[in-house]
Amino acid sequence: MYTFVLGDNRFQLTSILSTRNTNKSTKATTNIPKTLIKIPLNCTTLNSNTTQTCPSNYPTKFEPAITSSETCPDYFRWIHRDLKVWQKTGITRETLERARPNAHFRLVIKSGKLYVHQYDKAFQTRDVFTIWGILQLLRMYPGQVPDLELLFLCHDRPAIWKRDFNKNRKDSWPPPPLFHYCGHRDAYDIVFPDWSFWGWPEVNIKEWNKLSVALKEGNKRVKWEDRVPYAYWKGNPFVSPIRGDLMRCNFSDKYDPMVRLYAQDWSREIQVGFKGSNLEDQCTHRYKIYIEGNAWSVSEKYILSCDSMTLLIKPEFYDFFIRSMVPMKHYWPIRPNNKCGDLKFAVEWGNNNTEKAQAIGRQGSEYMMKNLEMNYVYDYMLYVLQGYGKLMKLNVTVPENATEVCSETMACPITDGGLIRQCMDDSLVMSPSIKSACDLPKPYGDYDLKKLHKKLQSAERKAEKWTDAYWNSRGQK
Repeated sequence: MYTFVLGDNRFQLTSILSTRNTNKSTKATTNIPKTLIKIPLNCTTLNSNTTQTCPSNYPTKFEPAITSSETCPDYFRWIHRDLKVWQKTGITRETLERARPNAHFRLVIKSGKLYVHQYDKAFQTRDVFTIWGILQLLRMYPGQVPDLELLFLCHDRPAIWKRDFNKNRKDSWPPPPLFHYCGHRDAYDIVFPDWSFWGWPEVNIKEWNKLSVALKEGNKRVKWEDRVPYAYWKGNPFVSPIRGDLMRCNFSDKYDPMVRLYAQDWSREIQVGFKGSNLEDQCTHRYKIYIEGNAWSVSEKYILSCDSMTLLIKPEFYDFFIRSMVPMKHYWPIRPNNKCGDLKFAVEWGNNNTEKAQAIGRQGSEYMMKNLEMNYVYDYMLYVLQGYGKLMKLNVTVPENATEVCSETMACPITDGGLIRQCMDDSLVMSPSIKSACDLPKPYGDYDLKKLHKKLQSAERKAEKWTDAYWNSRGQK
């Protein structure tokens, strides 16, 4: 049993797997300045009378040896839009506190130190690895995150819905700022990278740096043309009606549905040590299906990374990177209310247009590998927090019930060699970045957004037109 002390509450997690992989991946260190500062974990030898404390010698300034000359990926342009609702009013203490009923924890950054006041236990280790990720950001860019207070929601669905707030009512405007893993066109939640970028130990998912390398290797095992010419999906069909509805596409006495759908039994996987759930072993089909669960699904980035043409059932929710991906370039769009027919046609089309289908799969995978490197994830976090910090119209204070948290207080007490510590060790930022963050692109203007939406809708209509023509020709539409 692990106990993470976060504020007044003790977050307890039962270890589900004690084995760990001790093989460390190595990275080339050429061209790294000799003055590079190393900040490994400084673990105190603990006994019954001692507790792990935070070191006092963390770097406090960021002085990059290399100035960035690259522009951040396009999805960074959404940061301004996500924060725009508070641009005129700023965020006062009263505005912030109205988000409190929906938050799992309050996070305070003051003078480069991080403090947490936990209100509620999140599912599994979502809160733990979200906080861990922000700690790594502070290690990567010391002194660059301004003093701020934020409230974070760790559930699947957004909580700050537009219908509940009216610009003409002072008692409900502006809406309270709440950080969350996904957004919705009808919600104000501030989108932030999800916990799994630093690992999801409960289901044996590695941190993203390590997993993306494994996925690249997995892609090489089976050439696209030699992959199974069907659409593949494996997951929990019981978390939402839309997934349950997807499973009916698996069976037909009229024609081959061209899909292969499998229910994931996580209890069984835990018992057998996750032998059948390695994501890098699932890049064996030409087509992979993405479908939301209770809301957006963590599986999105893994499915899009497989070189397979992703058949993306049009989502209702979005994460921070998907909004700049383009249908028919990075994935094939599938209508939620016509899943079975759309999926079958997409596979038929792909098998008859293999070069085009392979190109869509490759472009989607390249987007993920190039635009979702961890340095970009950290840069995105940095710009969101910097933009959010500028909106603060309150004195940032550390609550009495908050506790200072650092990498040492989170990782050092875990000594059983389990997957939680493994994920932390693998994702630990060992030194400040040697270069500055990428250059933030200009935000979308109204005209830019209108043009983008028109482009996305045109691509979706093309797929719909081809699909409808296919079924009309068979008298089955």
